[in-house]
Parts: sequence; C-alpha cells; structure tokens
Amino acid sequence: MSLEQTRPQRAPPSSQEKIPQQNSESAMAKPQVVVAPVLMSKLSANAPEFYPSGYSSNYTESYEDGCEDYPTLSEYVQDFLNHLTEQPGSFETEIEQFAETLNGWVTTDDALQELVELIYEQATSIPNFSYMGARLCNYLSHHLTISPQSGNFRQLLLQRCRTEYEAKDHAAKGDEVTRKRFHAFVLFLGELYLNLEIKGTNGQVTRADILQVGLRELLNALFSNPMDDNLICAVKLLKLTGSVLEDTWKEKGKIDMEEVIQRIENVVLDANCSRDVKQMLLKLVELRSSNWGRVHATSTYREATPENDPNYFMNEPTFYTSDGVPFTAADPDYQEKYQELLEREDFFPDYEENGTDLSGAGDPYLDDIDDEMDPEIEEAYEKFCLESERKRKQ
Repeated sequence: MSLEQTRPQRAPPSSQEKIPQQNSESAMAKPQVVVAPVLMSKLSANAPEFYPSGYSSNYTESYEDGCEDYPTLSEYVQDFLNHLTEQPGSFETEIEQFAETLNGWVTTDDALQELVELIYEQATSIPNFSYMGARLCNYLSHHLTISPQSGNFRQLLLQRCRTEYEAKDHAAKGDEVTRKRFHAFVLFLGELYLNLEIKGTNGQVTRADILQVGLRELLNALFSNPMDDNLICAVKLLKLTGSVLEDTWKEKGKIDMEEVIQRIENVVLDANCSRDVKQMLLKLVELRSSNWGRVHATSTYREATPENDPNYFMNEPTFYTSDGVPFTAADPDYQEKYQELLEREDFFPDYEENGTDLSGAGDPYLDDIDDEMDPEIEEAYEKFCLESERKRKQ
C-alpha cells in the first residue's frame, strides 16, 4: 500500500464551513469591538421638579394659590423671607402681593409684633439679608394699614432695635458669639438708617434722627472695646453710612465725624489690634479724606479764570517793557504795560496784532518758498486722503 493510499482524503469545504473561516480571518485582521448592552433610562418627563438641597419651593407653590395653604402667619412670613433671601431679585415683583396678604392677616397687636420679630431675626441672623430686610421694613412701614395703640409697624420695629441697642456696652465686650450677633445688629441698623424713609406732613422725606444718634453711640461702644472684630464692624459701618452721617452732621454744625476720625487714629497708635485691622482703619481714613470716594456733579467743565484756576497764568507768554523788565498776564499792571507795548510800532512793523501783513509787499524769504510738494510727500498725502475716505465710508 502506497503512502498516498493510506493518507485520509479531506472533503472540499461546504459553503457553510467557509463563512466562519472568513470571519476568523477578518477577526485577525481587525479587532472586534465589544458593545455594552444598552441600559434603559429610569428618567421620566413626569418626574417631580428638582430642587437643590436646602431649597424650599413651598412659598413659590403656595404663593400662586394665595396663603390658604399656610396654617399660621409665622410659616407664611418665614417662607417669604427665605424666598427673598434666595431670590432677592423677586422683591419688586412680589412685595406688593405680600403686603396685601399681610393686611388681610395681620389684624391684631400680637400678629404685628410677631411680624416685626420674624423680620428682625431674619435680618440679624442671615448675613446677606440686612439690606433686603431694611428695604422690606421701609415698604411695610408705608403699606401696612394696621395701626394699633401699641404702635404701628415702624414704631414696633424701632422699639425692638432699642432693646438690642441698650445692651450695646455688654455686647461689645461679650464672648465671640455675643459680639457676632451684636455686629449683625449694628450693620442692620446702618441699613435701616439709609433705607427707612419717614414722610413728613408736607410730603418731605427724611431719615430717622434717632437712628443717627444710635449709630454714633454704637461706634463709641465698638471703639471703646478695640478688639479686631469690633473694629472691623466699625469699618464696615462707616463705609456703609459714613458719607451720609458726615453730611447730616455738617448740616447741623456738628463735628462728630472729626471726632470719629480722631478716635480711629488713636486706636491705630495705641490699640493692640492686628496689623491688617490697622491697615483697614488707615484705608478708611484715606477714604474719608477723598470725600468718601464721591464725585460731585459740580465738577463738570468750567471756563478757567484766575479765581478758580491757580495755574491760569502758567502758559501765558512773557513780554518785556522798554526798560527790559519782563511781565506776564499775572502782573497787576499787565493791561497798562501791554497797551504801551502795542503802541511801540517798531515792535510790530506792518503787522496787525494777529500777524496779518499790511504792507502789501511780499516777503523775499517767503516768496522764495516753492508751493509745490515733494513727490514722495505728495504721494504719501494722497494715500492718506484715500485711506481716510475709505474708513469714513465704512
């Protein structure tokens, strides 16, 4: 038996066997990409609206439906205060509706007192709410209709502030927590002074004088206990109200701001405060010396005169008398000397004061000047004119 007879014969591959062979060859040539199974999303268009943690949407939802969803005045007011804290831009659009709702709800002395306390607590416990709280107080003081015998909204608010004010000396030297609360009250009172408007019988609008006096005494309490945080609070208060306080004191002929600045300078020299705080105090003194950074509208352009411009005569020409004595426009005898100068015809032969030639004859030197431009200059001038015209049309 020959070797060829004993070798097993392989049948030709069928079409079904060729396909996997081709696939294996292509797999070697190009790596296969494994596709992860598609996961079905659990998100739904009907899912409840997302709010960040700590955000309360109760007020927005209930505001659209009125105040019926709030069981108590406290909850309604607190939700509105939180809403203003998170979205201060909504004040203008929602304050009117809020005041109308309060007029229907706040009908007793106790309810009005509770409203005052809620706003006061929010304004002195939330650092960024003091300004908004002062604006809210001003609006409600003019739009709440209830006015019981115990006092209207503004009177009850000032009474609440007075309670805190009377403890100023103890608070300014208290522990850190006590001082922090005291500082929040001081800044809120500063905002109240700027924003709380009192309308007189003749329609004039003024600020509360009692707050001005209170701020002066609060500054004394802070400077009398020159700890760093007390001094920082005083700086913040003066940056906030310093210009208004000084203007008011000056109108009354008082020098209170001079005394405050002197107090600051003494603190910088004597107190054991930190270097950074001393720098803050010095910067405040510098700010006050620049009129609190204000630019008055009266600083518009005015024609310079010797009375209002010390450099008025700086650029004036110098003339000489017949004796060779120099004189300028600043000289008291300027007009007389200048007239004498004009009468000396030899100084200005054939020329008017403005330099016009009256002789009729040409100047030999001027006549020799060629009116023609240099070619390069002429070419550059033409380019300049064309470029200017192109820019003008653009």
